Amino acid sequence: MEVNGGGVMAPKLGPNWAEMTRECLLDIFSRLSQEERWMGPMLVCKTWMNTCHEPSLNTIFDLETRFQSYPESINWWTLEFEDKVDAFLRSVVDWSEGGLTEIRVRHCSDRSLSYVAERCPKLEVLWIKSCPHVTGESMAKIATNCPNLRELDVSYSYCISHESLSMLGRHCPNLVILKRNLFPRQGPNVSMIVAPVDYIRAFPRYGNIEAQIIGRHMPRLKHLELQYCTMTVKGLTSVCKGCTNLEYLDLSGCLSLTNSEITRFTSSLKNLMEIKKPDFNRPVDILRIPRNDN
Repeated sequence: MEVNGGGVMAPKLGPNWAEMTRECLLDIFSRLSQEERWMGPMLVCKTWMNTCHEPSLNTIFDLETRFQSYPESINWWTLEFEDKVDAFLRSVVDWSEGGLTEIRVRHCSDRSLSYVAERCPKLEVLWIKSCPHVTGESMAKIATNCPNLRELDVSYSYCISHESLSMLGRHCPNLVILKRNLFPRQGPNVSMIVAPVDYIRAFPRYGNIEAQIIGRHMPRLKHLELQYCTMTVKGLTSVCKGCTNLEYLDLSGCLSLTNSEITRFTSSLKNLMEIKKPDFNRPVDILRIPRNDN
């Protein structure tokens, strides 16, 4: 409060936030995380919302931290939820005006990924975990149109075929990180899976073929995760011969391999700093699939 000429207390005016220049707003909003912008400035007024749509603020789309902050839900596997994720991703693609470089998301579909492939040639990081309706259709477009891809996570996305992995390897020479993890089908973590039983049952069974493709077409890999992969020693041999730059290898749950086989063939990986092996001594808890007697 201030005293005016007549001795009357008058309210002191604060800063007029509406008069801030776009440059100032961009400087402030760039210091916020994407989620902080969504939950704050975008809800204040139209001017602030439009500023949050600035391409420079939308080069990264990361929903993974949001997913991790909530308990897994079977509702995430519904088409209604998938439609919402698709719509969100398409909006960020539009806001980025083709400048999107990193995507970390779950439960999207071919619809939004095809949209990404057609408009975001600078894409470098793509995480699409637990996406039952992502297929070779969109992955072929990603492979062809996004040659700068260096990090790919297709864990628990079972409709992505080994042919798709082959295309990605041949068209994306800078790929150094690949995560192709499957849901556990045995062990203590089985009871913690939140996903449709029929989907878990349809896990990819071409472990050796995928391993051969990885070894042949992804020679620059430094980080490789193949949890619960069905490959045998034949597939492991292909990986170790083709991916000689590996620094990290995760073979958790790969019970078609023996400890001696893993030790023998990974010994040729001179840059390997960390390897995760199956727990061969842990009691096995098999996933029970209900029988359909109809």
